[in-house]
Amino acid sequence: MPLRDLSDLENMKNEVNSGNILIIRITPLASKSIEDVRSAVNELTQFVESVGGDIARLGEERVVICPQNVRIWREKTSASSEPIPTAA
Repeated sequence: MPLRDLSDLENMKNEVNSGNILIIRITPLASKSIEDVRSAVNELTQFVESVGGDIARLGEERVVICPQNVRIWREKTSASSEPIPTAA
């Protein structure tokens, strides 16, 4: 589902409330306003948390949001014993 405008958020919330998993393409809004993208993602994050769902970034152009009782699998990264290189 493309995110073209902040007014699209209500329809997305309704879809999640109906039990649908959404993959949202943020590129259409990002080409207009990065600040609006931040605002939209923050609003969606708060909404998804309030309904007990899940949200995650899916690459550079997409965000996936899930309804209640659906979790997004995230690969756990192991801590390396190698020192982290610095610019110094």
